[in-house]
Amino acid sequence: MDPKSFVDSAVLLLVVAAAAVALSRHFGLGSILGLLVTGMLIGPHTPGPSVTGHVEDLRHFTELGVVLLLFVIGLEMHPRRLWELRRTLFGLGSLQILLSGLAIASWFRLFESSWSVALLIGLSLALSSTALVMQMLQEQGEVATPHGQTAFSVLLMQDIAVVPLIALMPVLAHRGPLPDEIPLWEQLAIVFAMLALVILSGRYLVPRLLDALARQRNREAFLLAAMAAVLLAAWAMDVAGMSMALGAFLMGVMLSGSRYSVQIEASVEPHKGLLMSLFFVAVGMSVDLGVVAAQPLIFALHVLAIVVIKILILLGLCRVFGARPATAVRVGFLLAQGGEFGFVLFGAARVLDIIDERTFVMAIAVISLSILLTPLLVKLGNAIARRLPDNAGMVHQTLRYEAALVDGESSAARARVVIGGYGRVGHAIGLILRQHDIPYVAFESNPELVARWRNEGHPVYDGDIGDPHLINAVNVEDARLVVLTIDNKLAAIQATELIRAHAPTVTIIARARDLSTCDALLRAGASSAFPEALEATLRLAAQTLRGLGVSTAEVDALLGEVRDTDYALIRDVPEKVPLVAPGEEQ
Repeated sequence: MDPKSFVDSAVLLLVVAAAAVALSRHFGLGSILGLLVTGMLIGPHTPGPSVTGHVEDLRHFTELGVVLLLFVIGLEMHPRRLWELRRTLFGLGSLQILLSGLAIASWFRLFESSWSVALLIGLSLALSSTALVMQMLQEQGEVATPHGQTAFSVLLMQDIAVVPLIALMPVLAHRGPLPDEIPLWEQLAIVFAMLALVILSGRYLVPRLLDALARQRNREAFLLAAMAAVLLAAWAMDVAGMSMALGAFLMGVMLSGSRYSVQIEASVEPHKGLLMSLFFVAVGMSVDLGVVAAQPLIFALHVLAIVVIKILILLGLCRVFGARPATAVRVGFLLAQGGEFGFVLFGAARVLDIIDERTFVMAIAVISLSILLTPLLVKLGNAIARRLPDNAGMVHQTLRYEAALVDGESSAARARVVIGGYGRVGHAIGLILRQHDIPYVAFESNPELVARWRNEGHPVYDGDIGDPHLINAVNVEDARLVVLTIDNKLAAIQATELIRAHAPTVTIIARARDLSTCDALLRAGASSAFPEALEATLRLAAQTLRGLGVSTAEVDALLGEVRDTDYALIRDVPEKVPLVAPGEEQ
């Protein structure tokens, strides 16, 4: 590719995407709709400049974003929580695929001469977009809500169902039995072998490798090892003929209990965000407006039928499985679209010549347009849900889901206090918080300390609180308080500036070694800073006064006056008089 051509395409993409996302968010429709519109505007199917004509290749590459998305979700999903979702995962998820597939197939039977082809189309369009829905739930902070967990269970079951759907294509289309190049027992053996590889490596091998790299303070190799683990899991599932995203999700689940889970998420998140943005642009490029213009009424009826069928079936199934009406409405409108795995299924069907070119192009366009309409559908679903009488109870149900999700699993998800540095001072603060049953999460860059305190049950994770990606991953803006006990002056100041920029309203209490550090931390944005050496001096002075017979009330009043005047009494000491004896530690 010509370098100039690449730069021109990149500039065009960024300018259009920035404008479209800004407008979309301005009107309250979220960033995803803006990215989809960007793809339509600079794709090969619309007049004007086009970034690339190889849309399918671009979409395949950016599916790595979906892989990383499922990995990040897996990091937040403990195995025990996954087991608790088995009823909605296998029950609700399986029924949704079967019933939606049959209903959509019945609709397409009106336009197709073969029941088997109609059934293939119906089952393929019964799948929803994991990438779109989970990205929207993450953006809105709704993954742990009742509708977020229900939608996730259905999506995970759909990802699992892709494998048998691909395998059954020849049977559904009367093209003979299943492929027999590889015996069935050998196919099953490969699947179980790859699953074992992912689970065992995620449980034993990868944590040990990350631990060794963390002890070497090799952050670059740490990131590369984490990314390699994700891609290894994705590759293993791909070899087994299963969804790459499913493999990444399993690896994330295996690493969810690791003390490095938050640091891994912080390292992966920026790459995931970039690839996901490109993925939605690629999906927008897939919308062929010429196909829509050729048969606008039929095309609109197809999209409407799919959306209505899926909403109604999901509403009914969610109610049967005990969901509240507001939850059922939200899930129905969330999962009403076609999914990115539909591209895979219809592509395989076209290669096998099960469907013709017209049907293939129509199906791809239907999926793309239904994805494009999803932000509007979600907005409509939320508006309807808010009007339902049970919506007030949603708050309590959401809190129960969040409590179940984080119980014994992710302290970071419910922490009211974030502690940066878990050495002597940080550990003492953690003990006091624990005694008062105040949830907190701590980050420490020394892996030996992390291992020691985690073995004793403390919610400590490996990570540098001065890492902007880590600050974003831990949602520091949701904390009530941030306590910084970092011993390094420069690192403490940089962390304070980053946290204040990311969370302007959070209270930051910082430990300082001396007055100059204290002043620097306050200028950097700390709400309060306490010079450790001077506080020790004041305590010594207090004990001296008490020993000389001064009353406790007078001593406390004197110390309070010193602190209230920002240590003015000590600041007035001439600079040539040292605060501590020469050679002593400050």
